[in-house]
Amino acid sequence: MDDKKNKLNILEDTYFPEIARGLKTTIRHFLYNLTHQEQMPTISYPEEKRKIPECYRGKHRLTVREDETPKCVACFLCATACPADCIKIEAGEYAGGGNEKYPVKYEIDLLRCVFCGLCVEACPCDAIRMDTGEYDLADYTRDKLILKKEDLMMKDLPDRSKENIKGSRK
Repeated sequence: MDDKKNKLNILEDTYFPEIARGLKTTIRHFLYNLTHQEQMPTISYPEEKRKIPECYRGKHRLTVREDETPKCVACFLCATACPADCIKIEAGEYAGGGNEKYPVKYEIDLLRCVFCGLCVEACPCDAIRMDTGEYDLADYTRDKLILKKEDLMMKDLPDRSKENIKGSRK
């Protein structure tokens, strides 16, 4: 081992040359971005929304039939498949008889949800989807981030989501 080869001189030992090189790079990028603002990869959020891909998993929604009832038959497969245990369902039966059930209570706790999409994959009725295109899920209280059945049952996608999502699952 050659100790003279690995030995640093006094200037290199203080790290000043490397600090100066780093500052030079930072100042060069700052001045370039200051004079070429039209090439900056930024968007003016929230006035301008980011285009999201078709496969994006956003806020959940329950699909509805023509008579405004949920397609969900309360089979509990979505709640069983959920690794975060954030879906709570209470089942009930229709008064007219028949074998079909419906969810009396359907809640998704977005604070616990990991947006994995396993609930969508497990649903045999295509009753739950994550294609709303909403990605700004924030609020001031925890209660507003627990979505109830009424919150989840949207007849159609919001206007802003229609323009962001090119093709939702049919």
